[in-house]
Amino acid sequence: MGLELRQQLKLSQQLVMTPQLQQAIKLLQLSRLELLDTVQQELMENPFLEEGVETEAQEQVEAPAEVETTPASEQELMRSADWEDYLGDFSSTSKQAHAREVDAEETLSFEARISGKHSLEGHLEWQLRLSRLNEKQVEIGLAVINNLDSAGYLQASDEELAALSDATPEEVEAVVKQIQLFDPVGVAARTPSECLLVQLEAYGIDDPVLEEIVREHLEDLEKKRYKPLCRKFRISMEELKEYLDRLTELDPMPGASFGSEEPIYVSPDVYVYKYGDDFVILLNEEGLPRLELNSDYMNALETRPSKEKEYFQDKMRSAVWLMKSLYQRQRTLYKVTESVVRYQREFFEHGVTHLKPLILKDVAEDIGMHESTVSRITTSKYVATPHGIFELKFFFNSALGLDDGSQVGSESVKALIKKMIADENPKKPLSDEKIAEMLKDKLQVNIARRTVAKYRSALNIASSSKRKQVF
Repeated sequence: MGLELRQQLKLSQQLVMTPQLQQAIKLLQLSRLELLDTVQQELMENPFLEEGVETEAQEQVEAPAEVETTPASEQELMRSADWEDYLGDFSSTSKQAHAREVDAEETLSFEARISGKHSLEGHLEWQLRLSRLNEKQVEIGLAVINNLDSAGYLQASDEELAALSDATPEEVEAVVKQIQLFDPVGVAARTPSECLLVQLEAYGIDDPVLEEIVREHLEDLEKKRYKPLCRKFRISMEELKEYLDRLTELDPMPGASFGSEEPIYVSPDVYVYKYGDDFVILLNEEGLPRLELNSDYMNALETRPSKEKEYFQDKMRSAVWLMKSLYQRQRTLYKVTESVVRYQREFFEHGVTHLKPLILKDVAEDIGMHESTVSRITTSKYVATPHGIFELKFFFNSALGLDDGSQVGSESVKALIKKMIADENPKKPLSDEKIAEMLKDKLQVNIARRTVAKYRSALNIASSSKRKQVF
């Protein structure tokens, strides 16, 4: 069979995501802070975009309602488009100019108001450099410090550290003993038992019974097996409690206070206020620039040579599409929040225990959008409610069936489980089976013990045996 080249025409349809559509989808799923960074980046890169300056007259005028634009008014829209035009009916109330005094702290530079956070490694290395160890021991100490975990425990053996620092295991062990006496005391220990024993010795606590408990019976203390300990050491429960009180003064995780995790600050995208018998939704516009097209570039567009004109038109289309995408994002966020408030009105009235089952499909059908759009707009978005700040996805939860055929949200059940455990008797904590029975009586919901255990674990609550307090 011979091979040959042949030209052939084929007509087909395919879905192509244009750069503009990709940008609109990306803007949907950005958090508020990420959106601010994106807008600022576009302002720097696109000469057709500029940040409008609000005048007092503009601040006192309500934003006009959204209107259909005709081809004849398209050019005017591009010239005068700004945030107030975009927000339309879902705009917040008109802004009022408030004169405020400049705080003394605001006159400082940004760097002057920030203090650096010390790391465990840096804190230990600082002490290592100030110690009387020789150069070889300092090298071994650096290897030890670089092999500590976030809790301050040593994760390498003496042999491994010896290979890293070209030393003997005996030399490594001597340096480790020195570092264990640094601040925080007990750092560079291999086990919790070793960590606590180092602290007992450093603080001058010489008690054979306490040392034996730390060395051999920490697991018994964790599982609250107190009576066998009393029989072994021939002490009473009151005396054992005194030993436990002394142990609680020690720190089994000396490096935890130097944790590297930074706090996450949340800026709400939407505010929901109760006004009379209804709820008012306000989009958080603080920090969002009022985008508009640069009039100088718009006026010079027609007089430019063909090559420059093509570049100008491309940037102009990019600027207009960005503003339209931002408008669409705000409009979608408002509609989704409005639908959530409508479905979860009892939550906004009474709190978490009245949260109803809700899925993305319900909101998507309510506002006439696709589920993927609702999923994107609820990602990393936060709502400030009368009961606190919640992620928008928090309002979507699965359902549990009640005996009367109705349903209750899983988050409501979790909140009720948390409240039951908070109100329990510490000496007689509620078992998962008992909590299931109480839920049956209170909500008329058939819930299995393993489901209660799953919800309890999701709330980071220990089992009843570990919650029990003997003393």
